[in-house]
Amino acid sequence: MIVRNIVSVFILCFTASAFCQIGTRFPSEKKTIKDPVTGVDLIFLTTRSAGDSKTYPTHPQWTSDGEWLIFRTKRANGEAVAVNEKSGIMVQVTEGGYTGTLCMAQKSMKLYFMRKADGDKMQIMEVNLEAVFKDSQAKKMKPVSAYERICGVTTPVMGASGDMALDADEEKVYFRIGKEEAARHLDPNVKIEKSFGARNMGAGPGGISSMNVKTGEIKHVVSVPFQVGHIQSNIWNPGEIVFCWETGGKSPQRTWTVMADGSGLRPLYPESDFEWVTHEAVISKDEVAIAIMGHRKIDFDKEKSVADNKEVSDTKNPGQETNWGNSGTREKPTGLAIVNLRTREMIIAGQTKSGSGLWHVHGSADGRWAVGDDFSRSLYLIDRNTNEMMLLTTGHKQSAADHIHPTFNREGTKIQIQSAMLSADNRTMNICIVNVPKEWLKRK
Repeated sequence: MIVRNIVSVFILCFTASAFCQIGTRFPSEKKTIKDPVTGVDLIFLTTRSAGDSKTYPTHPQWTSDGEWLIFRTKRANGEAVAVNEKSGIMVQVTEGGYTGTLCMAQKSMKLYFMRKADGDKMQIMEVNLEAVFKDSQAKKMKPVSAYERICGVTTPVMGASGDMALDADEEKVYFRIGKEEAARHLDPNVKIEKSFGARNMGAGPGGISSMNVKTGEIKHVVSVPFQVGHIQSNIWNPGEIVFCWETGGKSPQRTWTVMADGSGLRPLYPESDFEWVTHEAVISKDEVAIAIMGHRKIDFDKEKSVADNKEVSDTKNPGQETNWGNSGTREKPTGLAIVNLRTREMIIAGQTKSGSGLWHVHGSADGRWAVGDDFSRSLYLIDRNTNEMMLLTTGHKQSAADHIHPTFNREGTKIQIQSAMLSADNRTMNICIVNVPKEWLKRK
């Protein structure tokens, strides 16, 4: 009897992992624990070691109805899964794989992503989430074609990748293109940038194209002489794009913005050589949060420092190699900065008094709160009206497979993170919600 039960469980698990179809349901793992240092409730929506990770904080995390969070996981053989925040029930929402960013619409119950097709082509896919959730609950799933739609297909020469964003009007997506396609649209007199920094990344050219998700029409947006990364849309203002010069660390000029018709290309925050700017995120109609890092020691004797500092990469806490240049120290102002897209003014909302400083940053759309993590994987909340800073949670393990990447919901009442706090191997991550404390929400 015991052997038969073990075999049955094995077959069930194998079937769930290898043959999961869209609409497959997974039981709730929801669990609330108190942070051992701060006492703040941590609402873990997943608790198993199943390779969970959240969509990058440049993009919305919740569906338009505010009830589901979509995340990446290995529990459904690498497909995307949605978890209901209230019940904890999980539902598989893709079938056939995806690549790159998961883009959740905020005006409709739709999901957009890229999928590899034959011959280096890329399909832009749309999923009707409302139908998936309804039929999954009723246990009356139809073939995947009833829920998925191919919006269009890129040509192989475009070199399209999954770094993608959905426009505020939800009629088009923006995506990264390859060097050859970018070069075709770039003035031949423009100097192409070489790799920069310790990771040998950042060489150009790079570019962005768009696709109309209703007609499949593709248009070129912009080409630049450097590697493009972190493409995101302003989900409150149609046709506005923010992206970065991606080097894997410090860039000569990290943050950029451009309009969908290619006009208005400019640095979002013009930075100095000594500034290490990273992890930009559009947080409201007019604002972008950025981290101006203060994580490196000041070189009192630069020649001795270079001689003593070996070029060793630190994947847990990067940026210590000397060939990033003399940037990222606290000789100058650093911290969680917020840039106004209209006035171009910048303010520093807050900074930790020591340590790495704030690293991945976000903010509430109503302008009340900002949030950031640091190298210790601690999470800090900032009241933008009073400049008060609160440690919300810590102890999320520096050995984790990734960083905690905080993102606010649309209402500015809660923050989603990914955490290895519960993992037995100290690496595997789970999806977690941290509420803004009630006493802070009561503030006027």
